[in-house]
Amino acid sequence: MRIIYDGAIYQEENAGGIKRYFANLIRRLPADFEPHVTICRGPSVTDPSHQFLRTHRFRRFRPQRFSVRLEKVFFGRVQDSHSFSLAHPTYYTLLSQREIADYLCPTVITVWDMIHELFPALDPSGSVAQQKRRAVEAADAVLCISENTKRDLLARHRVDEKKVLVTHLGTDLDATLVQGDERTPSRPYFLYVGARAGYKNFDGLLSAFAQAATLVSDIALCAVGSQFSREEARRIVELGLTGRVEAYSKVSDRQLAALYGHSIALVYPSLYEGFGIPPLEAMHCGTPVVASNRASIPEVVGNAGILFDPDSANELTDILVSLARDPASREALIQRGYERARRFSWDETARQTIEVYRNLTR
Repeated sequence: MRIIYDGAIYQEENAGGIKRYFANLIRRLPADFEPHVTICRGPSVTDPSHQFLRTHRFRRFRPQRFSVRLEKVFFGRVQDSHSFSLAHPTYYTLLSQREIADYLCPTVITVWDMIHELFPALDPSGSVAQQKRRAVEAADAVLCISENTKRDLLARHRVDEKKVLVTHLGTDLDATLVQGDERTPSRPYFLYVGARAGYKNFDGLLSAFAQAATLVSDIALCAVGSQFSREEARRIVELGLTGRVEAYSKVSDRQLAALYGHSIALVYPSLYEGFGIPPLEAMHCGTPVVASNRASIPEVVGNAGILFDPDSANELTDILVSLARDPASREALIQRGYERARRFSWDETARQTIEVYRNLTR
């Protein structure tokens, strides 16, 4: 089976989770599959691998307006010059700037979340939401990464429910690295992993942690992601948290596993997620999870973590103080987390997706 993965997502610097999804999926395709990936840049460590993988690359050049025109022609010819059995675009747009409906073969699209519809300030022009609508209406199969995402999709778009399936995500973080000697904070710390803007509710975590820090003197907060913005740094000073909150950027998988393994708990206060990889990574690494009770997060965490109302700073503060003062209370959470994490795997994601591929091409 020859599959074309339109690699529009490989243009994005901040789409690591989606790149990992496709890398893990393509790596697990059987030997009778021939995956083709279109990529608009040079080779990268996030590129997928497969024994029969074929990549079609276009390197942009200046002036960019001519480069983009040629890029559309190049990727359009890739689509037209091969007899593909199936297409699975990596995002709602295509590198050729065509519509998904223009493919001359069955198409599969993965829906990651409904963030642009629920938080329209993230998509002022409405273009992403519009592209998503056209893509899911045109696709022959739609894969949602959680039941919550599926419900949100069906509530907002006219899509035949029969073609919508849920394929949960997995994690490839090596849990054996949790006891590594990578750099971690010197004092007991809570861990935050991921982007921090807006709906991620990092400011809510800062407020709750500031209250907890007045009750438990020797705790810190470690944020894995980008360096703090000027506004975040100002907020940290304003809350009296100078020296108590650290940012770790450009973290390797080895260091990330160590940060999970040495922390008191992962705190995940997000107001909305399509799935939520950090809680799964934390449970996989034997780290207790304290997470928001919103959207898909309870679907991932189940009864293996402590869920809280993100609108209640006092509730989160009480949880942080309790865990910091009573480390032994973490043990039951750790064991339940291990059991919960075993329910999610990239092998199962790939198995379900391959079944969809085969059904569409029979």
